[in-house]
Amino acid sequence: MQTFLILGKFTGQGMKNVKETTKRAARFEEIAADHGIRVKKMYWLMGEYDVMNIVESQDAESVFALMLELGAWGNVTTTTFRAYHKEEMDAVVDRIGGMD
Repeated sequence: MQTFLILGKFTGQGMKNVKETTKRAARFEEIAADHGIRVKKMYWLMGEYDVMNIVESQDAESVFALMLELGAWGNVTTTTFRAYHKEEMDAVVDRIGGMD
């Protein structure tokens, strides 16, 4: 499984209906599952971003489809990062040559 970090900012529409944010979050988890994505953690944030999700998926295309569907709702804009755990990073570093 691949891990992704999704940071979101509420749009004007999302702020106008901010009292619905936890209900929208539950719906997000349902739709993520429909895409074969597991939501591991979900947080609301103070600062530059309003929400953060850590998700796992078999592929980036499923996450991309989910982000497009989420964006169509109009409540949040997102920035998504592929995250690597230690073992994955070890494999990446092992591919680096010429640094001896």
